[in-house]
Parts: sequence; structure tokens; C-alpha cells
Amino acid sequence: MRTIPIAETHPDEWHVAGIVVQAHPERTDEITCFITSIADAEVHATGPTGKLVVTLEAPTSRAIAAHLESIQKTEGVLGATLVYQRHASAADLDKEISP
Repeated sequence: MRTIPIAETHPDEWHVAGIVVQAHPERTDEITCFITSIADAEVHATGPTGKLVVTLEAPTSRAIAAHLESIQKTEGVLGATLVYQRHASAADLDKEISP
């Protein structure tokens, strides 16, 4: 398993993506370890059937796509589907959210 290096960056924006990964159930722990080794990736939930709920964060949509492709090509992964993607400017991310 390996990640794809991303050289392109845009310091004025940030991308967040939600994905669902379906893995062989007996490989869920191994796949979870791989995904969490990706910078700014987090596994939020896993299920007994091998389903994982994941978020990826990266400076470009190209980086998100590369990480998604890397997950899709990982042995033991049956599929990884993008279900949400959003980008925001870095300035927007620094704004405080008021209640």
C-alpha cells in the first residue's frame, strides 16, 4: 500500500471530502490503518460488514482525487465512493463561527 505524492498546492483554499469505503470485513483493521496513515485523513466509523466512513482533507481537489484513487487501489478494498466534497478559502476557514 502506498500514497500518491501531491506536489501542487493552493495556499488560499482547502478541500474536504466524505467517502464511503467498502472493504473485505477481515481486512477492515488493515485498511483503517492505511487510511489513517494518509495526511489529514480520518476514519469516523467502521461496520462489521467492512464499511468505513472517511473524511479526507487536502489543499486541492486533485489531491483529494489522488488519495481516493490510492484507497480504491488498496488490496482488500472493494470500492471507495466520493459522497461529498467541498472547498473553502483559507480565509473562510479562519473565521470564527458564531452561535
